[in-house]
Amino acid sequence: MSPSPRDLNPDELQKVLATVDIPACPTFVTEAMNEAQKDEPDIRRLAAIITNDPGMSAAAVKLANSPIYGGGSSVSGVRQAIDRLGTRNIVCVVVASALRNSIGGLPAAWLDGFWKRAGQLAVAASLIARRVYGVSPDAAYTYALFHDAAIPLMMKRFPDYGKVLERCVQDGTPIVQAENDYFPCTHPIVGSLLVRNWGLPAILGQAIRFHHELDAYDLPDRTLPGGALAFIAVTQVAEHLLAEIQEGEDIEVGHELFARALDYLGLSVDDVDDLRQRVSGALGEAAYA
Repeated sequence: MSPSPRDLNPDELQKVLATVDIPACPTFVTEAMNEAQKDEPDIRRLAAIITNDPGMSAAAVKLANSPIYGGGSSVSGVRQAIDRLGTRNIVCVVVASALRNSIGGLPAAWLDGFWKRAGQLAVAASLIARRVYGVSPDAAYTYALFHDAAIPLMMKRFPDYGKVLERCVQDGTPIVQAENDYFPCTHPIVGSLLVRNWGLPAILGQAIRFHHELDAYDLPDRTLPGGALAFIAVTQVAEHLLAEIQEGEDIEVGHELFARALDYLGLSVDDVDDLRQRVSGALGEAAYA
């Protein structure tokens, strides 16, 4: 049985790092993030960094023309995309593109499906964050994109992981419960280490570490800051709504955590109905990869 993420000591952390291969953050991603996060970023240099990578360029233009950010005429170049999205959202694009490219060695169809759902979830979380006071939509997008990013790493490392996932879908077993039963680590633990290695804000790593803890909403702020809990709540609502819209099995959240998330965010039944329509509409207007 794997340890709880809050109980990891240095030796256990080293064991996890030795068990699962966590990809390093590419240099160009670090350069783009460093430039974008400056008080006065050099937009020309940022655009040049992104333009040098075809995948990032395409992702930036695609997001800028998506239902969330698109408005009026479409954009065709990276500089236009940055102007429309802003530097914070461009960081989301950079990270998303690099993360997807960094994880290979798995069936292409499975990876495509995984990242498509991750992109859909990120869009949904961003939409929900726009309805909640004090939650940054772009940070919610990045968190939602990354919070399950360790699942492909677990799939790659453990030959039986795919079968365990299938069993979770069939019998409704929460995924992290199955991971605790069968593997030496869980995807929240590995995901928090991935975020740390990529130099993303520590609050995202904290949220990832605790996003499957049943008592997350009862933890003191010193253990799980409110900002991190807000990311968890927004994404849990997004995951549950996505499962409803796509008529799939919700093995990530469940009804109990969904209800706790709604209560934490102060969302009513009418709010949920409206958000369900908005998310469904956004996913129907464009495909996200």
